[in-house]
Amino acid sequence: MSIEEDLQDVRNMCEYCDKCSLSKTRTNIVFSGGIPNHKMMLIGEAPGYYEDQKGEPFVGKAGQLLDKIFASVGLSREKDVYICNTLKCRPPNNRDPLPEEKEACYPYLEAQIEILKPRIILICGKVALATMLNSPIGITKVRGKWFDGPFGSKMMPIFHPSYLLRNDSHEKGSPKWLMWQDIQEIKKAYDALD
Repeated sequence: MSIEEDLQDVRNMCEYCDKCSLSKTRTNIVFSGGIPNHKMMLIGEAPGYYEDQKGEPFVGKAGQLLDKIFASVGLSREKDVYICNTLKCRPPNNRDPLPEEKEACYPYLEAQIEILKPRIILICGKVALATMLNSPIGITKVRGKWFDGPFGSKMMPIFHPSYLLRNDSHEKGSPKWLMWQDIQEIKKAYDALD
């Protein structure tokens, strides 16, 4: 089977999943976006309103900013990045996922990682950070640092674009300035992949 067929099998399981209460309130599952590849995966937190409506991750204002961040270094979701979330269904009112929701959804995320075996994993936001590093450490303390990930990958926590939208300063040391440093480091690592 091809990578696309393997991912489709997991997506089909998500479509019929009722392992947590979010299955009763979702409009659509939000399985993935971007392009399946072995180079780079971005793991976000959970779908928001627009993602739930469209069935794709990062399609609202945060997604538009994410696209601009990638474009600033010549990357795009259409050619370079596979995008998924820790949760495939939207929590009501965009609240943080409950532990049982993350636990129910984790096998799907784990399958996506295992199928693609990405070399770089971007951990986007605090929920993804807690899921992938199993740590209560805040993202401001670890963003921009590389960690060892599954299947020999390198993982870097980055600020969630919605956080950047709430912090508009571009001054040195601000979240947006730090994100600019991080995306340049990510691009260097991406370009070094064979």
